[in-house]
Amino acid sequence: MSPRKPALGFIFVTLVLDILGIGLIIPILPKLVDQLAEGGISEASHVYGLLAALYSLMQFLFAPLLGSLSDRFGRRPVILASLLGSGLDYFLLAFAPSLAWFFVGRIIAGVTGANFSAATAYIADVSPPEKRAANFGLIGAAFGLGFIIGPAMGGFLGEIGLRVPFFVAGGLTLLNWLYGLIVLPESLKLKNRSQFSWTRANPVGSLLSLRRYPLVLGLSGSHFLIQVAHQVLPSTWVLYTAYRYGWSPAQTGASLAVVGLMAAIMQGGVTRLVVPRLGEMKTAAFSLIVSALAYIGYGLATEGWMLYLIIIAGSLGGLANPAIKGLISNSIGDNEQGQMQGSLSSLTSLAGIIGPPVAAGLFGYFITDAAPFYLPGAAFFLSACLVILAIALAARSAKRARLIKEREEAVASAEV
Repeated sequence: MSPRKPALGFIFVTLVLDILGIGLIIPILPKLVDQLAEGGISEASHVYGLLAALYSLMQFLFAPLLGSLSDRFGRRPVILASLLGSGLDYFLLAFAPSLAWFFVGRIIAGVTGANFSAATAYIADVSPPEKRAANFGLIGAAFGLGFIIGPAMGGFLGEIGLRVPFFVAGGLTLLNWLYGLIVLPESLKLKNRSQFSWTRANPVGSLLSLRRYPLVLGLSGSHFLIQVAHQVLPSTWVLYTAYRYGWSPAQTGASLAVVGLMAAIMQGGVTRLVVPRLGEMKTAAFSLIVSALAYIGYGLATEGWMLYLIIIAGSLGGLANPAIKGLISNSIGDNEQGQMQGSLSSLTSLAGIIGPPVAAGLFGYFITDAAPFYLPGAAFFLSACLVILAIALAARSAKRARLIKEREEAVASAEV
């Protein structure tokens, strides 16, 4: 019997279901929390914020662990175990009788959702170096597709019953787990597996280990700044568009669907055309400049229709993430891909903890009389500044890495 081929399609579906599962419960979770909190909308909003922060915290803590476990035992068992846990967790949430059980469910969801690190490492394993950035675009495409389908399905199913989306998400996830159990081959060769180390499997240790690679350290810092900047969209978009342009929930939902569609097109298709022609570094630099300009545009737009033009043009900024991940992946060994992707996932989760309160706080402050001047787009301008810092950090790191390489080559030539 011939060995099974690496299942990039399965990994893509897994990532889509991760995002779709989140999107399914977005429309109904606030209402469900409101029912269980029994303290009115004010109390429910605080509880909802805690649930969101708890999910990000669990991903921050466990992404390096799952990534390191996948470096030791292979990607397949980690991905399948996470899928099984995630599917069962949806059913736990579907039957949760109290808020306490909801907190337990979100903890489990955050842990199992950290399978992003193992799934991304799987992509690195089966992709030649020159195609890694393009294949990492599958992650963005999965995000876009899941973000389009998930909230729409969640809103529709929520009309039937607030618990129905959990049953659907759980059923889809368990079907994908069963399919993976049958078709998913292992991608990590035995010779490329590494010993498990608690030092690198915790978020602090995994981040400190980045110091071994000058280019990786700088690019990881850029990745973090980009992710913090991105948090302005999920944390303030609804508030900003409703306040400044008087958008209804339907209008806001339509704009988010366009965001998801453009992310799927850019990272799933355009990445494969642009990266081979420009290379990872030039693609990242170009995309980040576009992102900075887009954030400035969001903050300056005087009419709601302008946002759609900015969304379409600014979607080119989405090419930066797969390009940077490609650069990082090509700078380390095959036995460290899982741990590295875990570190990047931890940085993304940390950004998800830090970014929302900063962005929402800036928006809230600069529309009040207490602010020194009226500036509803203040959070977007901060995001633009963070992206510019990310560009500078990436350029500095690339220059430093090049100088170190030239020095090493000069020493090697002198020894010969």
